Amino acid sequence: MLSFTYESLPARIKFGRGTIASLADAIEEVAGTRALLLSTPQQTEQAREATLPAEGQIVGHFDGATMHTPLGVTEQALDVLKQTGADCVISFGGGSTIGLGKALALRTGVPQIAIPTTYAGSEVTPILGETVDGRKTTQRSPKILPNVVIYDVEFTLSLPPALSGISGLNAIAHAVEGLYARDTNPLVQLMAEAAVRTLATSLPRIMAAPQDIEARSQALFGAWLCGTVLGSVGMALHHKLCHTLGGAFDLPHAETHSIVLPHALAFNAPMIPEAMAALRRALGTEDPAGALFNLGRTVGAPASLKALGMPEAGIQTAAEQAVKNPYWNPRPVEFEAIRTMVARAYAGERPVEG
Repeated sequence: MLSFTYESLPARIKFGRGTIASLADAIEEVAGTRALLLSTPQQTEQAREATLPAEGQIVGHFDGATMHTPLGVTEQALDVLKQTGADCVISFGGGSTIGLGKALALRTGVPQIAIPTTYAGSEVTPILGETVDGRKTTQRSPKILPNVVIYDVEFTLSLPPALSGISGLNAIAHAVEGLYARDTNPLVQLMAEAAVRTLATSLPRIMAAPQDIEARSQALFGAWLCGTVLGSVGMALHHKLCHTLGGAFDLPHAETHSIVLPHALAFNAPMIPEAMAALRRALGTEDPAGALFNLGRTVGAPASLKALGMPEAGIQTAAEQAVKNPYWNPRPVEFEAIRTMVARAYAGERPVEG
């Protein structure tokens, strides 16, 4: 007999092609009149052009967002928010920009409108990861959740195929852990399995034909599902390791997730038979961890943490931090086993179950 708790997150989702035309209405929906636009330096011009439908409601642009949401950057953005008198924020971009919007909302209560241009999925989660002095910590709060998300598939067409693949693998990691989270439930498991299947099918199509609008739409839909899973349940060892590695060695977020994903899954596989069965269905294989490792090679993701610039001594550091205040995990988090797993990910070896 089923018994579970499921709480639906209260965000408004606008999904389709050309949905950016609704931006001005979205600002009104959150009771905003003076919006601060956020982006990374690399997306400055794209952000300004994309948000022209609401040009008259935008009073400033902070384009200093960066990965892992360092506290110093958030403080700079807070100054701009105060100087402009903005009463809402528009986060245009991937996880770095959306994370900055969340950090501002947490501190000031301003409503957020997120316009994702990658497959990160963080736009639909009440979760914020911040970095201070090389250590990344996460927190969860209703204040962190964006109020409106505008998914416009047009903005993903310019995402290079390699970045599309890495971003998509990052999203898949959320769904995979959602399948065996301590507080998972049947609705989350349905979304997670569908998300993995959708992204695993669409990402190779994008690599072959980057302008395939249907493949892009499916990938964006899959990313939304993955983010919804991440926002609905707690995470486990995979996310603990990635936060540790990202904060300690300033490794790129999505690439780190794509590398760690198959290894963390293989580590937990003996303890999660139902999740493995769902992944076998979603991926059409008896070896889900191996299939995810292969998908990484198909989409051109780096295979090793070494390739990202992590020092070999980081294997020991990551294992030590992973066993300190560990997230819940279906398999006990023991130092030697974690060290061995991180070493394989460092070297770019294939994942090994058990």
